[in-house]
Amino acid sequence: MVNKSAPPTGQTPVRHLDINDEQDTGQRLDNYLLRTLKGVPRQLIYKIIRRGEVRVNAGRVSANYRLQLGDRIRVPPLRQGAATPRRLDEKLARRLLQSVVFEDDNLLVLNKPEGVAVHGGSNVAHGVIETLRLYIGNERLELVHRLDRDTSGCLAVAKNRKTLAALQAQFRSRQVKKVYEAFVWGQWPTRTLVVQLKLQRYETPWGERRVRVDAKGQSARTDFQILEQGALATRLQARLHTGRTHQIRVHTSASGHSIIGDDKYAPAQLRKSPPLQIPRLCLHARKLSFWYDHRMLKFEAPVPQQMNTLWAQLKSGQERSG
Repeated sequence: MVNKSAPPTGQTPVRHLDINDEQDTGQRLDNYLLRTLKGVPRQLIYKIIRRGEVRVNAGRVSANYRLQLGDRIRVPPLRQGAATPRRLDEKLARRLLQSVVFEDDNLLVLNKPEGVAVHGGSNVAHGVIETLRLYIGNERLELVHRLDRDTSGCLAVAKNRKTLAALQAQFRSRQVKKVYEAFVWGQWPTRTLVVQLKLQRYETPWGERRVRVDAKGQSARTDFQILEQGALATRLQARLHTGRTHQIRVHTSASGHSIIGDDKYAPAQLRKSPPLQIPRLCLHARKLSFWYDHRMLKFEAPVPQQMNTLWAQLKSGQERSG
């Protein structure tokens, strides 16, 4: 006789996970489930959270909910395959190690290369965090914050829960100082030095997450400083007061001067037929500073040579074929 309450063959039953380890407190729900539910695709984890199938203390929560001691997480039946043994990407590991600018027992800061995702996904086998976890042998390594795959620059990684919680608290209270450098198309107006436009995340018809200016969105402020004006573009410094997804990219695009190499928010004509051959998104997280171990740490990642070479062409208006 078939037990109708049993999950279909190949699925796990409903599970309840109790948070009784202080190492797990303060961790985002999505990160905890990604680490705990081995063999479950990342996209599925986010899907069941969005649908409310994951419950914390019998209530719906978002992916960024921070776990507390005593929380009980309900996980619905899942088709969980065997976790594929992860293999270290030696080439990427060497590249990341060469980019480290600071490391001690609790913290690691690196100059993330352009084109490297901070975490793996459906189209990315290995990201920064997975590679570092494998190389260092510490599954509790966590990203303190994130950078877009195509953005280079300062990225902080915590080696334990205490360090992660302390640094993320500074991010939430806006004590962390972040300075970016960006090249944008055209002549940025001297009167536009502060952009305050609310941002709303949305999903495209093909399932890609993006951001747009929306009066119903979250508040966002970016301060800009003109560093140089060129024949085709402007070199800007951008200071973030808030850390919304794609904030600088959307604020510059909404101001009429999109970031060079932006294949998401630049006008279609610039994406299809730019005046120059553009090798990358011209956005770089140049400076990062925060309180750590009773002192202010300040990190700076020099602008990559690839961007500097491109700027010389943008400044002079020199065209390049190919």
